Amino acid sequence: MEVDWDGIYPAITTKFKEEDDSLDLKMFEHNINAQLDAGIHGIVLGGSLGEASTLKKNEKFTLLEKTLELVGDQISVVLNIAQTSTRGAVQEAEEAEEKGAHGLMVLPPMQYKADDRETVSYFKTVAESTSLPIMIYNNPVDYSIETTPNMFEKLLEHENIQAVKESTRDLTNITRYRNRFGDRLKILCGVDTLALESLLLGADGWVAGLVAAFPRETVAIYELARAGRLEEAREIYRWFMPLLELDINPKLVQNIKLAEVTTGLGTETVRPPRLPLAGEEREQVLKVIHTSLENRPELPRLSSQKTGSL
Repeated sequence: MEVDWDGIYPAITTKFKEEDDSLDLKMFEHNINAQLDAGIHGIVLGGSLGEASTLKKNEKFTLLEKTLELVGDQISVVLNIAQTSTRGAVQEAEEAEEKGAHGLMVLPPMQYKADDRETVSYFKTVAESTSLPIMIYNNPVDYSIETTPNMFEKLLEHENIQAVKESTRDLTNITRYRNRFGDRLKILCGVDTLALESLLLGADGWVAGLVAAFPRETVAIYELARAGRLEEAREIYRWFMPLLELDINPKLVQNIKLAEVTTGLGTETVRPPRLPLAGEEREQVLKVIHTSLENRPELPRLSSQKTGSL
């Protein structure tokens, strides 16, 4: 399936069983089905929100196999690659293609802070190892390495490097990319609290976090913005903002999993060293979630959802 890098791509959470820490594929399936019903456009597996650093390789590919089984040819499935070595990234890219992934999201080298030359070489080597389309994850805030427009100039020599998950928090980058690369580089917002602004500046999509618990609201913002119904989009986005701020927090995984519990789409179980929220911290997050649920807006019917059309 072709990846068009447009629309809502949930950075899906990984579900675990509390009793033995194994993958909870039943709850995972429940959440994926809710995402499909809401009209998402693709899925990103095994990302930061998916607790990538705690997943074994065979678990990532189990999630890939299960997701492909669930979505069929409805949407594209993108697997995250976050490796400490170029060789490891190449091996995972090759195996992902062999096992049926539709695309890859690739982080810069983990742990070692590569310079610009090393980072470009890393991404190029991965791109040369696979025919799969690639989205570069550009998040210097969390991973210390920025992929600049000058670096993208070199990377885009490879046809399968096609998109960027833009998480620098610098909205002007969207205009810089457009001015320099036109439509050659697809742009997806990677920061929930900047999503509507990014879409209005010309981003093609949104790799979303709170979508895991609120898929319909997330899709509605995208669809309304695309249709030019900006006042309706703003109204939902303003309601959504306290929840979206749970994503820009060191405990985003725990926050979002707790939100999934309240909407019936997940469990709180995380993989150590993470622990579920507790005490006052948990109560504060629950207050945000419950206040938002009490004021949950009525949504328009969207063409992307099974319930109707705009």
